[in-house]
Amino acid sequence: MKKKALFIGGTGTISTAIVKRLVNELDWDVWVLNRGNRSEVLPKDTHFITADINNEKEVLEKIGDLTFDCVCEFIGFTVEQVERDYRLFKGKTKQYIYTSSASAYNKPAANYVITEGTTLANPHWEYSRNKIACEEFLMEKYRKEGFPVTIVRPSHTYDERSIPVGVHGQYGSYQVLKRMMEGKPVIVHGDGSSLWHLTFNKDFAIGYTGLMGNRHAFGEAFQITGDEVLTWDQIHQTVADILSVEPKLYHVSSEFLSAVGEKYGYDFEGGLIGDKAVSVVFDNSKLKRLVPKMTTTVRFDEGARIAIDYILSHPECQKEDPEFDSWCDKVIAALEDAKNKI
Repeated sequence: MKKKALFIGGTGTISTAIVKRLVNELDWDVWVLNRGNRSEVLPKDTHFITADINNEKEVLEKIGDLTFDCVCEFIGFTVEQVERDYRLFKGKTKQYIYTSSASAYNKPAANYVITEGTTLANPHWEYSRNKIACEEFLMEKYRKEGFPVTIVRPSHTYDERSIPVGVHGQYGSYQVLKRMMEGKPVIVHGDGSSLWHLTFNKDFAIGYTGLMGNRHAFGEAFQITGDEVLTWDQIHQTVADILSVEPKLYHVSSEFLSAVGEKYGYDFEGGLIGDKAVSVVFDNSKLKRLVPKMTTTVRFDEGARIAIDYILSHPECQKEDPEFDSWCDKVIAALEDAKNKI
C-alpha cells in the first residue's frame, strides 16, 4: 500500500521538487491542497484538492475521511495558521512537517557555524519572528499531546526559474541579470565577502523526503541546506561567467541599503540585516544522520547555468523592473557623488 502525503501549497520552489520526487521516484500517493494555482507544474499522477485552506469547513468537507502518513505545510506564516492546521489534522496524520526558516536563527549568532541548537531570535525581521512563534506553538503541542510535528528550516533554496542574488526588486532577480548583460554595475551588499549557502531545490527534496515517515524526526527540528559555501562576490562572479560578461560589482553597506530602500518598499532590514548579510555555515550533521543520501548533487555553477538557460529561453521569466533599475542607478550615483565631495 502506498504512503499518502498531503501538501498545503505544493507548487512553490521547494514543494514542487518534493512532490515530483515523491511521485516520480519514491511512489508516494500525493495530494495537493491549494486554490488551483500552477497545478500544471506537478506530475500527472498528483491528486488535487481545490480549496482555500483558511476555510476550515470547506477543507474538512473536501478531505472527508482521508487520512495521511504526512501533512506538509509550506504556506504557514503565522501562529493562527498553524493553529488552524492543528485543528484540521490532529488525528488525521501520522506526521506533520512544518516549513520554518533558517532566518529564524539569531542575527548575528554567537558562532557563524549554525546548528539546530543555535538560538532562535531575529529582531530585524517580523517574518522570522512569526516563524519562531509557529515553531513554539507546534513543539508545545508535541510535548503536551504528542502531536507528531517535524520542523524543517530551509535557507536560500532556488530552482530553474530564478537566480539567487542578495539585492533585487519586487519582481525577483531578472533585472539584476539584465543589468549584468547591459554592462551596468550590480549592487552587492556589504563588501561581498560574507558566506552564504545556496541549495538547488532537487537537493533540498532529498533531505526533506528522507524525513517523511521517519519516526526519529518526530519532535525534532532540522535545517536543510546544501554543503557548498560561497561568498556573495563568488555568487555574482559565477553568474557573470555563465553570461560571459565582466561583472561590475558595486558594494554598498546593508545598513545604507536598508535606510534608502525603505521608502521604495524594499525590506532590506529583514532580507539583508536579518538574513543574507550575516555569514553563516550550516552544520547539517543532524539531518545526515537520519538521511545519509543528503548531499550536494547540483553545485551552484551547475544550478545557475540551468536557471540562466531556462530564464533566457522563457520570456515569462524575464520580468523587467524599471523602478528597481532606476533605484540602483540612484544609489550608485549618490555614493559616487559623496566620494567626490570628500
